[in-house]
Amino acid sequence: MSHRVLSMSDSERIAIPASDVFDVKRRRLIVAATIGNLLEWYDFFAFGVLAITMARLFFPAQSEVTSLLLALATYGGGVAIRPLGAIVLGLYADRVGRKAALCLAMYIMGFGTALIVFTPTYETIGRSAPLLIMIARLLQGFSGAGELGSATALLVESAPPHQRGVYASLNAASQQIGFVLSAFTVMIVTFTLTPSEIEAGGWRLPFVFGLAIVPVAIYIRSKVQDPDLFIKKRNEQRKVNRTTAIQAGQPLLLAVGLSMLYVVAGNILFVYMPTFAVKELGLASSGALLSTVVATCVMIVCTPIAAAISDRVGRKPLLLLASVAYGMMTYPAYMVATTWPSVAVLMMVQSTFGLLNAVYVGPLMSTLAELFATRFRATAVSLAFSLTVMIGALSPAFATWLIENTGDARAPAFVVIGAGLLSSFAVLRHTDKYKEPLL
Repeated sequence: MSHRVLSMSDSERIAIPASDVFDVKRRRLIVAATIGNLLEWYDFFAFGVLAITMARLFFPAQSEVTSLLLALATYGGGVAIRPLGAIVLGLYADRVGRKAALCLAMYIMGFGTALIVFTPTYETIGRSAPLLIMIARLLQGFSGAGELGSATALLVESAPPHQRGVYASLNAASQQIGFVLSAFTVMIVTFTLTPSEIEAGGWRLPFVFGLAIVPVAIYIRSKVQDPDLFIKKRNEQRKVNRTTAIQAGQPLLLAVGLSMLYVVAGNILFVYMPTFAVKELGLASSGALLSTVVATCVMIVCTPIAAAISDRVGRKPLLLLASVAYGMMTYPAYMVATTWPSVAVLMMVQSTFGLLNAVYVGPLMSTLAELFATRFRATAVSLAFSLTVMIGALSPAFATWLIENTGDARAPAFVVIGAGLLSSFAVLRHTDKYKEPLL
């Protein structure tokens, strides 16, 4: 194919229809940006599913409940450190480069995963075992926090202007793929090994698989280049001054509000739902997990579609549609699930919410990126999402408390409705920038 040489801006050059070689570069960039989020959520969910086994092997106590609480506290440790990781790795991405930050984040994440794979149990090394596992979770949370903002910035800054939504949405889809991949890996280990074999070392296999991804991810990331837009802005202003910090702080609360529904709904309707289904609906854990996997697959398929629509009609209409629908449908959905408890009904309910979640998160990632200027985009997006994740991580515990104190198994619906109201207010306050060039 022949090409004419034209004088044009960086953004216009990116928008030219790609040749076959350029398509390969685009695919490599997308994989490089999203593979870290996939691995983070893969490890995160695998640790959560294996919490009971981890509790026995690394956190022995006088009672099984205490052991499990210690394991879950360690599980949550990765969430607590996220704001620090967001600031440190975000600033590194905004000052040094997207590629450098993503490679550093992958090294840190790989080291954390390796600690989980190779740490001996409490029976072998005593109190050092739970300490090493806690360090591993902190490293994973730290690196994961910087992943999101850096990867989102790389995607939107490299995307054609009319496809920023689609590119950014692949970051969210990668989280969902990590969830499904982790569920399948754990299920395979559970079905192929006996409980004694799992405790003897079989529990390490899902993390070994995750660790094997790390060198591949580092190699792929080493081959990508920072976007031209980022290089241009970095050369214009090397330092983030006080005025810049204020500019970033003004939309930060708006970004937290916009993210709240996605994070809380994800925790309540997907992460917490298997536990809810077993405890409150009396369903088998395998059926509850299968339902969640099916619903997550719906999200994986529909998220880029919703993002593509937002590239045409705007982010705000889809965000508002989904947030209002959550407010109207969540409690009736819980009524259906609790009145006719079955795996089929649960699958229908969760898949419906999977579609709603896709409609919301499809345009969300690009919306967050478009709120901030290039020179502090990675830091601001990472920090906003990390703060939201810290709040959202408490939602399953709050939902459990509501059920215990009200006696109403449908009480978790009010947590999602509350988040929906908050995000709806944030959406109404938001000025859509989907047609505007990135600053």
